[in-house]
Amino acid sequence: MRTRTYATAQHTGTDPGQCDATSVRTINGTRAYVLLDGIGRRLETHQWALSAARQIAGAAARRGNAEAGLRYVYNLHREDAAHYGSEHKAAAVVAVKAPGKPLTVAWCGDSRAYLMERGIAVRLTEDHNKRRVYPPTATSPYGGNRNHITSCLGSDRADEDVRSLYGHPAIETVTREITGPCRLLLASDGAYEPHEDARHDLYAECDGDDLIPTVRDLVHLAVATAVKTSRALDPNQVYADNATALLADLTP
Repeated sequence: MRTRTYATAQHTGTDPGQCDATSVRTINGTRAYVLLDGIGRRLETHQWALSAARQIAGAAARRGNAEAGLRYVYNLHREDAAHYGSEHKAAAVVAVKAPGKPLTVAWCGDSRAYLMERGIAVRLTEDHNKRRVYPPTATSPYGGNRNHITSCLGSDRADEDVRSLYGHPAIETVTREITGPCRLLLASDGAYEPHEDARHDLYAECDGDDLIPTVRDLVHLAVATAVKTSRALDPNQVYADNATALLADLTP
């Protein structure tokens, strides 16, 4: 009988290191799931991301709300960045499920949350990046650079600052009713972009019975797909971003 209700996996890709982190915290039946896509390869940034992920998970679980938890920690780091500079940054996504309440999700950056239900993967987040600001058009089929994020944990910008620059706040949130058993996916861009670009069925990739091998296969396939795609474009420039994902089973 399977009792584990969440699992995480990471793959460094072709990078020499990675700064991603995940954390899960449960307080009085309320569970918070956090994924940070740290920017850079420094050990110090990885350690910062690990600490920040735990901090957000605790704050979100105590408050029973993803936005409240993320905003509390975002503001702490924003104050530090305003006074001492922004040494470390990360794209963050948080999901909270409290007993008898809807799922809440909050994010800053381009890490994503998906809900797997009724045979499809429903994306809950909207990326904070230049492609959102400058979407593809007939004359510019690719739009803005999707790897240039417009909001992140560790920034010194408030909601109004980011909105004036890019048309969205520093932190966004969404609420979703959970009416039956379903599966939550939190993913870094290195984990979802290769699947999206190759038009893989994300629901099928996340539908394994055992969460641990399922999420491990998800990130390994993302990296393998990115390597294959980049090799086809230029055999001398093979690249795959590091990939991190968290997969969790949810019930009403």
